[in-house]
Amino acid sequence: MTGPRAAVDGIAPAEVWHRISTPASTMGPWLPGGALGDALAQGLADVEAALATAVASEHPFVSEAAGHLMAAGGKRFRPMLALLAAQLGDARAPEVVQAAVVCELTHLATLYHDDVMDEAAVRRGAPSANSRWTNSVAILTGDFLFARASDLLADLGPEAVRIQARTFERLVTGQIRETVGARDGEDRVSHYLEVLADKTGSLVATSARFGARFAGVAPELVTALTRFGEEVGVAFQLSDDLLDIVSQDGASGKAPGTDLREGIATLPALIALAGDDPADARLRELVARPLSDDAEHAEALALLRESVALERAGAVLRDYADRARASLSAVPAGEVREALSALCDYVVTRTS
Repeated sequence: MTGPRAAVDGIAPAEVWHRISTPASTMGPWLPGGALGDALAQGLADVEAALATAVASEHPFVSEAAGHLMAAGGKRFRPMLALLAAQLGDARAPEVVQAAVVCELTHLATLYHDDVMDEAAVRRGAPSANSRWTNSVAILTGDFLFARASDLLADLGPEAVRIQARTFERLVTGQIRETVGARDGEDRVSHYLEVLADKTGSLVATSARFGARFAGVAPELVTALTRFGEEVGVAFQLSDDLLDIVSQDGASGKAPGTDLREGIATLPALIALAGDDPADARLRELVARPLSDDAEHAEALALLRESVALERAGAVLRDYADRARASLSAVPAGEVREALSALCDYVVTRTS
């Protein structure tokens, strides 16, 4: 038997994965305890087992490459949000875990492709697939994961396929817009936030949507949770942007100031570049280009940490978190709503 459910060389996929994996991390202190926490932990364990099956191939190298980023860990943000949204309905519906796996496989696939485009050497503290093997292997492995996600998706029905197709369209559109950059005369901050909504917010939104939808949650609540997912997804990416600057210990998963060193203009840098205060002239000069020189990199990081631009970027982050929280007005009071609200707090406080 071949395909996602096949054993590898006579070994069950879950056993293969156990041999190469480390436990998946979760999102941290915002997660609830008690019975709800136990239910989410069990759901995440089911997701991990299903992911192990989904990446397994009868060809050992394909299994190794496809499992590479999973073995490196990750927050499992998208499946966790799907599982939490499902708690408002029949969280044990088998389609919930399957949909959560589809979203995580899609996310993982995009990371393989992103690393090729960014020429990244490291992902999640481990060598990226493109640096460990080649760009071609990384691209094809991402394609393999997209294929496996599509195979699982087919069992969820044509409407789920349509939702995923439109999500994927937004992901690709966001990546194209990021690659091409803002048009002449287009506000670069607005362009950046729109890119984040497409590249990150869209899949997080679909994760919440799928979790609620396949748990049988009422349509109006599915709509509210989808909106929540998009806003909190952008907020989480913005908090990563800020962590790259304010973190002293690489809490974002990479060395502080990595974006600055590589010349990637995230929100704080874009806000600085849009300013015209003569006092910030040196900061604008530095963040407008990659900073391979260690002294210049340290100078830019110090200036940005004390800048008005960083404060304004923090205000944008808080606005997205507040908008996500406002979407919860339709969610019944209780542990699920409290957990989702705690996530809004977490994406802000993790940058403090």
